[in-house]
Amino acid sequence: MKNIKILAIESSCDETAAAVVENGRNVMSNIISSQIEIHKEYGGVVPEVASRKHIENINDVVEKAMETANVTSEEIDAVAVTYGPGLVGALLVGINFAKGLSYGWQKPLIGVNHIEGHINSNYIEDLNLQPPFICLVASGGHTHLTYVKDYGEYEVMGATRDDAAGEAFDKVARSLGLGYPGGPLIDKAAKVGKRDAIKFPRAIIDEETLDFSFSGLKSAVINYLHNSQQKNEEICVEDVAASFQEAVVDVLVMKTMKAAKEKGCKTVALAGGVASNSRLRERMMEECEKYNYKFVKPSSLLCTDNAAMIGCAAYYKYIKNQFADSSLNAEPNLKLTNPLTITK
Repeated sequence: MKNIKILAIESSCDETAAAVVENGRNVMSNIISSQIEIHKEYGGVVPEVASRKHIENINDVVEKAMETANVTSEEIDAVAVTYGPGLVGALLVGINFAKGLSYGWQKPLIGVNHIEGHINSNYIEDLNLQPPFICLVASGGHTHLTYVKDYGEYEVMGATRDDAAGEAFDKVARSLGLGYPGGPLIDKAAKVGKRDAIKFPRAIIDEETLDFSFSGLKSAVINYLHNSQQKNEEICVEDVAASFQEAVVDVLVMKTMKAAKEKGCKTVALAGGVASNSRLRERMMEECEKYNYKFVKPSSLLCTDNAAMIGCAAYYKYIKNQFADSSLNAEPNLKLTNPLTITK
C-alpha cells in the first residue's frame, strides 16, 4: 500500500504551524511559529494582531515544513487545514493558503476540526493506540469529555457551560499578577504552594451530567483576593495557585473517570493545552492505575496547537475519501460532531 503524505496547516489562534505527516502517525516535520511573546503585553490573544502575524509567517512556515520533511509537492498526496473552531480571521489565513496549494498542486483538500486534531495527537504519541477510548480535551477555549468510538467518530459526553479550563487558568493568573499564558505560570507557582490552603468550590453541577463549569471557581478566587486585600491580609500567591489548580483538577479527573466507567472504557487520554499541566497528568495517572486503565498523554509539544495533529486527523479522512472543495470556509464555532463535506 502506498504511503500517504499530507501537508497540514494550523492557524486557529496564535500559532502558525505546518507539518508533513505520513500515514497519520509518522511526523516527518512539525514547524510551529508562536506569537506568545507578542500577545503577552496585552494579557491575551488580540485577534487582529494574530491574523496579521499569520499572513507574515505562513509561507515561511510551510516552506520549512516541506524542507525539513525533505519532500516535494509531487510527493504530497493531500493538503489539510484547520477550518474551525477558532478565530475567524486567523482560520481564514490558513484556509486560503491551503486552498491555493491544493489548487496549484492539484491535490485534494481536507478540512479538519481543531478539537479533533487535539484528540488525534494521542495517535502520534502512542503508535499502538486504537479506538475506543475516553479523551478529555482541555484547552484555553474548550473543555470536552469525548468518547472516541472509532477513527473520526466521536460522542461528546460533556462540555463546559461557561469558561473553559484553560480560560479559567488565564484569568486567575492575571488576577494573581502572574502574567500570560496563565496555565504554565499557575502550574509553576502551585508546585511550591499548599493544595489545601484555601477551600475553593468544586463545581460538580449535579451528579447526572458530565458537563463542566469553571466560572464560579474563577469568581471565588477573585473574591478571595479582593476580600483579603480589603482586610489587609497577606496573600500567598503560591497557595492560591495550588488550591485553585487542585479544584480544577479534582473536577476534571472525577468527570473523566466517571465517563470511562459509563462507557466501560479502559483507555483514558488527555489532549489540549491544559493536558500539559503536571498536576492533572499526575492525578489522572494515579486514578487510571487504581482502576487498571491505560493512560495516554501527549508530549507537551503535542498538547499545544500544532499541525502534526491536523495531519494525523486528515489521514483518517483521506482513507475514507472525506475531501473538502473550494467552498470550505472558516467556522469559528464548529462543533466536534459537525459532518464534513464529502466528495468522491
